[in-house]
Amino acid sequence: MTELDHITVAAHTLEQGLAHIQAILGIEIPYGGTHPRMRTHNHLLRLGDTLFLEVIAVDPSASAPPRPRWFQLDDPALQAELRIAPKLLTWVVRTTHIAETFLACSRPLGAIEPMKRGDLRWLITVPNDGTLVDGGMMPSVIQWPEGAHPASRMRDLGYTLERLEAAHPDPASYRRDLASIGADRHLEIRAIAPESRPHLLAHIRTPDGVRILR
Repeated sequence: MTELDHITVAAHTLEQGLAHIQAILGIEIPYGGTHPRMRTHNHLLRLGDTLFLEVIAVDPSASAPPRPRWFQLDDPALQAELRIAPKLLTWVVRTTHIAETFLACSRPLGAIEPMKRGDLRWLITVPNDGTLVDGGMMPSVIQWPEGAHPASRMRDLGYTLERLEAAHPDPASYRRDLASIGADRHLEIRAIAPESRPHLLAHIRTPDGVRILR
């Protein structure tokens, strides 16, 4: 029903996010663009023919949007965390039937919103208040236009995603929610203590070996 599409690292500023990726992966990743509706901007790294890493932050050159930004980027508590260090915040899965996937999901995903960056257009699920579903552990769902995936247009710099890992205090419930949209097969799930905070880890193969992004 879905395929893994991209993983998202959020940062307090884009410059801070790029320095974080440089320190971990050893690469300065290329510029992506701006998102006019959300007043954010990003850089992108190809991880496969249909898979990429996104580093995203609030665009300081843009005015405040008329609605809450996606990925909870307007939340003061999240921004306080991001000031300390960027983080692998969430992930996105791809479908060719977003309405059906949206309705099949056992967790409310918000609304299906049209988005654009430059000449690229797509649909994506975004809660109306901008919050992350299950703190970002539940993926957003995206539908790209027919044709070549955006990652195929990105330069191949020799980086690939070996595996995506989720640490969750209630793995059985989490797996059921993911299974409702066929997303449970895209990552490995391991249990952590009930009081622990769930989080994602991406194992990325670089020219210098595997590095872990968290």
